[in-house]
Amino acid sequence: MKRLHLHVAVADLTRSIGFYSTLFGSRPTITKSDYAKWMLDDPKVNFAISARGADAGLDHVGIQVESEAELHELAGRLKDAGEITRDQDAASCCYARSHKSWISDPNGLRWETFFTFGEATTYGEDDVPDIGPKAACCAPKPDAKACC
Repeated sequence: MKRLHLHVAVADLTRSIGFYSTLFGSRPTITKSDYAKWMLDDPKVNFAISARGADAGLDHVGIQVESEAELHELAGRLKDAGEITRDQDAASCCYARSHKSWISDPNGLRWETFFTFGEATTYGEDDVPDIGPKAACCAPKPDAKACC
């Protein structure tokens, strides 16, 4: 089963957690000092927010899968559509360990397809592959040595 993923950059994490908790009728599944995530079943979505200095608004969208086979299938579809994916194995991003394929849609919106297989103790350590003009959630800040 696949789950839609939406990641929104926010200006005020505490206020946004309150807003989205009310909207979804539940508290976040994960809460960190700069990040929160809801793993909702109704609607079936992985909704994440972060306050990490990016412009407020939609950061990227994605599809979370339950197996490496599903990830390879989705990445194959993107390649069949004539698009080039930027793949990452065992990436550390958003307090999770995942295999990923990144792509930008025809309008420049970043899409992430990913299979999560573990947790991480930090927001992230890996650079997001360069796939367009806007940096995604785990892209390094200009003065940062590591990803997040």
